[in-house]
Amino acid sequence: MQYTTQKASVTLSQLAIVDVQTKLTVAMPVSDMQAVIKNCGILLQASNLLNVACIFTEQYPKGLGHTVPELSALVQHMQPVEKIAFSCVAEPKFNRQLTRDHSQVVLAGMEAHICILQTALDLLSKGKQVFVVEDAIISRNPANKANAIERMRNAGCVITNTESLVFEWLGVASGDAFKAISKLIR
Repeated sequence: MQYTTQKASVTLSQLAIVDVQTKLTVAMPVSDMQAVIKNCGILLQASNLLNVACIFTEQYPKGLGHTVPELSALVQHMQPVEKIAFSCVAEPKFNRQLTRDHSQVVLAGMEAHICILQTALDLLSKGKQVFVVEDAIISRNPANKANAIERMRNAGCVITNTESLVFEWLGVASGDAFKAISKLIR
């Protein structure tokens, strides 16, 4: 599917935070994991401020634990989509929560080369425009993340970063949301 724009729109976007779970985070490079949690938090707070629809998932929570406290505090009003499939799209509950009138899905979370990659490819096959937030995804091995990013870019995903995305959502440098989001990224 060809899109006329490669810019994320607050009215067209839906955010998916994938599998940022306590027992899985300990296997990741520490400083990279801290940055991913911070950036996922910024994305969640911006989505709340701008009324962007959001979904978050947990891969086999009995074994991998639940969403990290820093992020679960930001999604208290929501229930996670529990899954065992690597692609979120393989989980019917995830598909039910995909908003039909939102043609863009913004992906963040872990692991880049497994769940993010498979979800991105499946969303593309469903006709969604997929934005992957590079500084909000992680893999245990940085080479696997780099490979996943290359594959997703080649498949047609828009590879972006947290600041670019939230400022595309904002569109203008005014208002309460702009002030609040500006504080988040400092």
